[in-house]
Amino acid sequence: MTLDVVILAAGQGTRMRSKTPKVLHPLAGRPLVKHVVDTAAGLDGAKLHVVVGHAGEAVRASLGERELTFCEQAEQKGTGHAVAQALAGLGEGKVLVLYGDVPLIQAKTLESLLETVDESHMALLTVTLEDPTGYGRIVRGDKNAVTAIVEHKDADAGQRAIRECNTGIMAMTAAQLRRWLPELSAENAQGEYYLTDVIAMAVADGVEVSVSQPTSPVEVEGVNDRRQLAALERAYQRRQAEQLMSAGVTLADPARFDLRGEVTVGRDIAIDINVILEGKVTLEDDVVIGPNCVIKDSVLRRGAAVKANSHLEGVEMGEGSDCGPFARLRPGTRLGAKAHVGNFVETKNAMLGEGVKAGHLSYLGDAEIGAGTNIGAGTITCNYDGANKHRTQIGEYVFVGSNSALVAPVTIGDRATIGAGSTITREVKDDDLALGRSRQVAKAGWQRPVKKPKP
Repeated sequence: MTLDVVILAAGQGTRMRSKTPKVLHPLAGRPLVKHVVDTAAGLDGAKLHVVVGHAGEAVRASLGERELTFCEQAEQKGTGHAVAQALAGLGEGKVLVLYGDVPLIQAKTLESLLETVDESHMALLTVTLEDPTGYGRIVRGDKNAVTAIVEHKDADAGQRAIRECNTGIMAMTAAQLRRWLPELSAENAQGEYYLTDVIAMAVADGVEVSVSQPTSPVEVEGVNDRRQLAALERAYQRRQAEQLMSAGVTLADPARFDLRGEVTVGRDIAIDINVILEGKVTLEDDVVIGPNCVIKDSVLRRGAAVKANSHLEGVEMGEGSDCGPFARLRPGTRLGAKAHVGNFVETKNAMLGEGVKAGHLSYLGDAEIGAGTNIGAGTITCNYDGANKHRTQIGEYVFVGSNSALVAPVTIGDRATIGAGSTITREVKDDDLALGRSRQVAKAGWQRPVKKPKP
């Protein structure tokens, strides 16, 4: 059978108190709805339909890289009405209904749910809660079979005592859905077309309702306000942390670690507290990351070390290299094996060869620095002329004295020496010493200015 997945993402989410649509609020750096779409896209042969409404263009734009069908729900008339907007585009196989504000649902849970769907069975995902307030209740009849779902606002006292709740996630055949949706009624406390009413229709048609539950209730928790969003963020991060620890990563405190993207890890990696990994990150064997670091879209080769309070983006650190504390490595930075970038050093679009040392307080931008070179404190590559960027080429085993300004475009040859405090504007050849500073003048017995007395 073919599989169509309908994802409901049309609501505004008034309890978020935000101009941003609820489904676009981020969880682990991605919009809520993108988590759902990414999970659904991993189901075998799935064709995805996203129902949008409030700020629909923004939702479309956030999912632009995926091959999706978008359906417009101009008026918010309930979940049954939302699903009906996708009806015309469905195939003849199975249909799975998901929600754009339920981001932690797992593919294996959905695969298990879909297995039971055929012409004589539909499937419903339920959850048993200690406090079911606000959830629709699962009503069971003879032989414990599901007979209906009653929304909380429509439930009587006896039904509200039921702890088995509706998650809203269900699956059926397209033929069943086409048969039941036109029969929905809005005669209820909310004046909406409830998708849950198809359960009673299925029972009336002799279609058995198969029930399954997720491995954890957190999978089916939705987001209605910022407190729930924060709770799901921590649940998601705990899941990520546990997966990394199972893979052999040491986390100093799993509760103080965030992964906002994808990470590939080797063995014997140690990560201290308050570390954030964003985008696509690769950590090879024996990498060590100190506290309070942010690492985005970067590769750290075997034995690399990032010391406390450093920020890396678009960086490749070579084997045994290190940076920090308080280093900022910006996009295009490449550190060779055993290169060292120290505290308060900033790099951008810079290639530092094997064993290069830039210990402290320097800016290295648009530069290529050869193996074994030492960059003194306070060195600046002056790469920007106010309109264009220019490159600085530094050879191997160069010594650049402290507080030097290298005005690009400029080339410094192998084994050259730059005297401290120099401003270098022209080429320095191999093995040369270059000095570019004003002559020192001394005035004997010079009297310092003194403050004038106040009148």
